[in-house]
Amino acid sequence: MSLISIGILLTAFSSNSEQYSVIKNKSFSTGEKLDYRVHVGFINAGQGTMIVNDDIHQINNRPCFKIDVFGKTVGMFDFFIRVRDNWGTYLDTTSIVPHKFYQKIEEGKYRKHEVIEFDHKNDSAVVKRPDKEGRPDEFFETPSQPQDLISGYYYIRTLDYSKIHEGQLIVLKAFYDKTVYDFKVRFLGRETIKTKLGKINTLVLTPIMPKNDLFEEEKESIKVWLSDDANKIPVKVKAKMWVGSVEIDLTEAQNLRSPLAVVKK
Repeated sequence: MSLISIGILLTAFSSNSEQYSVIKNKSFSTGEKLDYRVHVGFINAGQGTMIVNDDIHQINNRPCFKIDVFGKTVGMFDFFIRVRDNWGTYLDTTSIVPHKFYQKIEEGKYRKHEVIEFDHKNDSAVVKRPDKEGRPDEFFETPSQPQDLISGYYYIRTLDYSKIHEGQLIVLKAFYDKTVYDFKVRFLGRETIKTKLGKINTLVLTPIMPKNDLFEEEKESIKVWLSDDANKIPVKVKAKMWVGSVEIDLTEAQNLRSPLAVVKK
């Protein structure tokens, strides 16, 4: 009986080890909070916040970070089209893959409330619409350990950019809006930029956007500047859209895991 018990335990441990990879994360932890200003030129358009909850949550018997991203319009933009958006993910603390994704979208009269639950053991996901009573859940096959809209960004933060060369393309499998797709980001190099918190050394990335009606059709319609330090937090985002150039700037960073790469205040 002892040998059988040991065999069962070893089999269970081996299965779990194969199922979930181990990703070294020195970039973020519980309690991190980032605040942003969204503007078009000198006009304030909105505010954004990214929060890693103070507590560790258990999803699918795995310890997870609970991460929320909030966005809202302000000023005259709030008058013309009121936005109150919340995207969130429960992110495995060891393998940096999502176990549950949710979004609550309020944009003008448009509403969307959706939850995605990932089953990494069976490479599948179930999409639920809590606001649609009686609507059946939808099941989808997924690639192994896909990212969601939020988790993919946090995974990007864990990468070692000293081993990524300028121009290199980073490709992740992702599942969002009932679709499996390749989340592609190109590393453009390094740059020192001015921010509200001072001059900061940054890593420059550009997501490869599919053709759409929102962004200008350019290779670098969106650029993201991450701090070139252990944290790799976004300090600036610039998007060239048909309505004009929209910028998102970091205004405050709290409870970072490591000191921010401020060169000069």
